[in-house]
Amino acid sequence: MKPAAEFRVVIPARYASTRLPGKPLLEIAGRPMLQHVYERALSSAAKSVLIATDDVRIEAAAQAFNAVVCMTGSHHASGTERLGEVVERMGWESDTLIVNVQGDEPMIDPAMINQVADGLAQHPNAVVSTLAYPLQADSDMQDPNVVKVVTDLNGYALYFSRAPIPFRRDPAADAATGGLRHIGLYAYRAGFLAGYQQLSPSPLENIEKLEQLRVLWHGMKIHVSLADQMPGPGVDTLDDLMRVEQLMTARVL
Repeated sequence: MKPAAEFRVVIPARYASTRLPGKPLLEIAGRPMLQHVYERALSSAAKSVLIATDDVRIEAAAQAFNAVVCMTGSHHASGTERLGEVVERMGWESDTLIVNVQGDEPMIDPAMINQVADGLAQHPNAVVSTLAYPLQADSDMQDPNVVKVVTDLNGYALYFSRAPIPFRRDPAADAATGGLRHIGLYAYRAGFLAGYQQLSPSPLENIEKLEQLRVLWHGMKIHVSLADQMPGPGVDTLDDLMRVEQLMTARVL
């Protein structure tokens, strides 16, 4: 399905990684992971796709596979801040829709990129949109590495948490009932990104270590759409890298 409005994709990519240094440039099936991400983003309906980085090694690797690169400062504390600088450098209008695709998602489905952009285009009251899907098991509800989200009647986020939300007052209730697992794929309005660095971090953000809580803390809206499909695995560890390589090698690349 074609998105309701034009959008652009930005892929923020850092060389530094605590668990996997140089992660975006690690090879999967003979190509840098970042190249897989870039090519999948190109397969979406995006008007343009660019890579944002502060590292010349990533810049050189990206240029080698003919990617568009925007060099940014090294002071940014998050990918969202880096996107704000991209908006300024590119001179994009405030109503431009921008999808942030992480550089460690080599199996991301282009349809999910289209869907998150569509979610923002269809909800003008939101400055950010994202995706989620129903929790599958009680272990996911209890896992602090699985971010949960609850929404209002219209699909706007009420809260994101690493804790089990909603809490089961009745222990006999199905643990996964009503629970949504957040997918870390976002679409933003460029005007929001341009002013993001002026938003002070919230106490809730600092406690949960969830940047999206800053948006809610300042009274802005995040729309959450139910994902049309399950996301592919990302890469955070060496085991993840090996798993993804096996999955991608088994397919026709």
